[in-house]
Amino acid sequence: EDLERTIKAAEKHWQRGLTAGTDQDAYLNSVALNLHALYSGLERVFTYIADDLDGGPPSGSEWHAQLLKQMTLDLSPARPAVLAAETATLLLPYLKFRHLIRNIYATNLELERMKALVTGLSAMWEAVLADLESFRAVLLEMGG
Repeated sequence: EDLERTIKAAEKHWQRGLTAGTDQDAYLNSVALNLHALYSGLERVFTYIADDLDGGPPSGSEWHAQLLKQMTLDLSPARPAVLAAETATLLLPYLKFRHLIRNIYATNLELERMKALVTGLSAMWEAVLADLESFRAVLLEMGG
């Protein structure tokens, strides 16, 4: 529910930012921070899964990208793949944007890049939810 609220806030503030005039920066900064929060929230879910079923998340400087890749791996018998490779591909731009915001905050925001992320939110979210539901169903069948 929190992630869905974050998506709705990003979409709403994007629309308002397009017509806001003098307040455009405030709305676009909100969109950037909501996109950051969305991916960070998903990453927490992936980290919990890695902690509970994989023996822990990856480490090192590239751990964020490695964690996303780890979620596409079928680690039978411990667990099935959490995400389809196609879903991970949809998530990759959000991971990269999270990194950008975390490291340079909201300066020099690229509107076209943000537009692509906002317009892709629905498709990405549907794919993530479908994959997580499939993952949950398989875990239940496994008795977990």
